[in-house]
Amino acid sequence: MSAMRFAHLADSDAPLAAIDGAAIAPLAAAAGFATLDDLIAAGPESWSAAAEAARAALAADPQPLADARLAAPLRAPSKIVAIGLNYMDHIRETGLAEPQSPLVFAKFLNSLAGPGDEIWWPDGLTEKVDWEVELAAVIGRRMRDVAPADALDGIFGYTVGNDISARDLQFGDEQWVRGKSLDSFCPLGPAVVTAEEFGDPQDKALSLRVNGQDKQVSNTGEMIFGTAEIVSFLSHNFTLEPGDVILTGTPWGCGGFSEPPEFLAAGDVVEAEVEGIGVLRNPVSGPR
Repeated sequence: MSAMRFAHLADSDAPLAAIDGAAIAPLAAAAGFATLDDLIAAGPESWSAAAEAARAALAADPQPLADARLAAPLRAPSKIVAIGLNYMDHIRETGLAEPQSPLVFAKFLNSLAGPGDEIWWPDGLTEKVDWEVELAAVIGRRMRDVAPADALDGIFGYTVGNDISARDLQFGDEQWVRGKSLDSFCPLGPAVVTAEEFGDPQDKALSLRVNGQDKQVSNTGEMIFGTAEIVSFLSHNFTLEPGDVILTGTPWGCGGFSEPPEFLAAGDVVEAEVEGIGVLRNPVSGPR
């Protein structure tokens, strides 16, 4: 797979686009795939051809990335799998016991949101909406019972995730899916960076800001279970399909564990960032 950055343009039936620095170019017509989901599912031979088409499109008709409105870089992953309590600094922050194996939960597809999309929740349902910056891995091929040494070879690329969480629902239910799966509670983006371009997933800075103030600042090296170990573990429990998204956990600095606790409110702006990928920015509209 060639080094490349793929994104989705908002308000398009064929949103696939390629990014290079401050430039973006529509790619669906040249690559023959309407979405990144379709391209990933087509397999490695199509990826190389799409990368060549992307370079040609960016050379022929580059447009300012700053003028583009982006959508979530995937439309319909078969699974959004998330890992809890996976950073040592987050363990120290919460005072919870270090897990002996990855703590797995799911986020439903309705939670998917893109760059610039509003984070919101039903009026009266929750009063404790929190943030969680995460490195998200996008699966590139079907995997079952894969060894850790081979797991990274099955990843198409990486993006930024924000595992928005209603803490009162999460801990009140004593299981996490409802509080993690409200509409708009899984922003992804701004782009998917191919694994070749991204490099080592265990040596990347990640951070999150609310209204320009640092809330989370850490490094993926703080993970208890690395990306390869997570992918291997999941593949021994269920089949991973192309396009599946794996959120690999969040570091210290969540609002609900701060003193005093802090939660998102209408008018806030959240910026989640992972080194080598970019900034995922979402305004908060609050309860509706």
